[in-house]
Amino acid sequence: MVQINLSVQVATAGEALIDFIANADGRFEPCLGGAVYNLTRALARQGVPTLYLNPLSCDRFGRRLAQGLLDDGVCLAVPEAVQAVTSLAVVNVNAQGHPDYAFYREGVADRATSAAELTQVCAPLDSLSLVCTGALALSPDDADIYLPWLAAQRQAGRTVVIDANLRPSVMPDLVVYRRHVLTALHYADVIKASDEDLVCLELPGGDALTQARHLLQNTRASVMALTLGGEGAVLLTRHGQVFASRELEPIAVVDTVGAGDCFLAGLVVAMLAHQLPADWGGGAVSHEVARELLTSAIASASLCVMRRGCVPPTRAEVLARLAQRPYAFSTLTSDGHAAAAG
Repeated sequence: MVQINLSVQVATAGEALIDFIANADGRFEPCLGGAVYNLTRALARQGVPTLYLNPLSCDRFGRRLAQGLLDDGVCLAVPEAVQAVTSLAVVNVNAQGHPDYAFYREGVADRATSAAELTQVCAPLDSLSLVCTGALALSPDDADIYLPWLAAQRQAGRTVVIDANLRPSVMPDLVVYRRHVLTALHYADVIKASDEDLVCLELPGGDALTQARHLLQNTRASVMALTLGGEGAVLLTRHGQVFASRELEPIAVVDTVGAGDCFLAGLVVAMLAHQLPADWGGGAVSHEVARELLTSAIASASLCVMRRGCVPPTRAEVLARLAQRPYAFSTLTSDGHAAAAG
C-alpha cells in the first residue's frame, strides 16, 4: 500500500507528456507538459498539497516528468514507474503565440490506470476536498477511466473541477467527442473553458458569454470560469451573477502554452483559501470573493505566458503581481454590459 500525504487537498487525474515545442530554427525542444500535469505543478507551486493520480513511465521522459512533480512537492499516487512509454506532443506556436498540437497517445503510461484504481486511492483521504481533470482525459476512449471516478468523487462530497480544454485536432470523430465532453461536464461543480472551447462545442449563441450561459444552465455545475485570451476572464454562477476582470496594462506574451492550466490553478487556490463548498455558485457570491478568484487566476496565467513553455508561478510571484498591476473588475448584466465597475 502506497503511503500518501494525509494532508493532500487536491487530486488531479489526466495526461502527463512531453511537449516538443518548435523553435524558430526548426528544432524541437522537449518540455514537461500536458494540461493536467501543468495544472498539478501549478497548484503545488502555489502551496496546495496536491496528489497526481496517474502512473508515469520508467523511460527517460517519464523519469523527468516524475522528478518535475516531486521537485514541486507533488505527491505521486503511483511512485513506481510503469513499463508503458511516455505520451508525446508536437507543438507548433504561431506568430501570436498560440499553440497547435499533434499527440502520440497509444499504449502510454498515463493512460495505464482504471476508475477503480483512481477511486481506491482517493477514498481514504479525509483532507481531500477537490479533484481536477480535463483536456485529454475527456477523450471518449477514456470514458471508462474517468467518468466512474468523477461520479465517486461527487458522491463523496468533493468539489469536482473540469477543464474542457478541447483538443479537436486529435479526435477522429468530432460528433462523438463533443457529445462525450458535454456528458463529462455534467459531473462538474466548476467548469473552466475558453471562448475557443465553446466554439468547438458548437453551443448556441452569438457570442462566448451567451454560449457560456447555455453550457452552465445545461449542466449541474454551480460555476463556470470563461477565459477570453487577452480580454481577461468571466465568472458565471448558477445564481445568475456574472463577473468580469482583466489586466489593464499590456503583457509581453512569449507563448500561451499552459496559460489556461495556470489560470485554473490560480482560481482553485483562491477557492480553497475561501473554503468554498462544492455548490458555492448556487447562492450569491460577494464582489470581493469574485474579484479575488478572477484576479488570482488571471495573474497566474499572465506570469505563465511571459515565459517559454509552461513554467507555473509560485504563490509569492502571483501575490507580487497582484500588488503591482491594476485590474479592471465589473459585474455584467444579462446582455453582457457592465453594471458596476471596480
